[in-house]
Amino acid sequence: MKTAISTDRAPAAIGPYSQAVRAGGLVFCSGQIPLDPATGKVVDGGIEAQTRRVLENLAAVLAAAGTGLDRVVKTTVFLADMGEFAAMNAVYAGFFPAGPPARAAVEVSALPRGVRVEIEAVAVA
Repeated sequence: MKTAISTDRAPAAIGPYSQAVRAGGLVFCSGQIPLDPATGKVVDGGIEAQTRRVLENLAAVLAAAGTGLDRVVKTTVFLADMGEFAAMNAVYAGFFPAGPPARAAVEVSALPRGVRVEIEAVAVA
């Protein structure tokens, strides 16, 4: 059994996918990019502002699924430039102050809408 999760507090899916899916006691969140859910526009600022918005979007999707960032067990961070890892990591650490999840971080050649960061997550429901 799986259940699609959707909220207007995070950017709407722009393709054939769900913001998240709850299955087997886990919530699988699609990658979030730094779009302001109210405007649909990429947030102003560099990697720090973009990372903050991405994690706020993930938190909103998780809340709609009845869970939260404190129950995230794994994230994958996609960066347009690995040179921005330290700045992203500083913001990321503030969202996971105790018992951070397992994580992979990779540099990719491009991300949607030219953003600097995308993050996907898996959480306990």
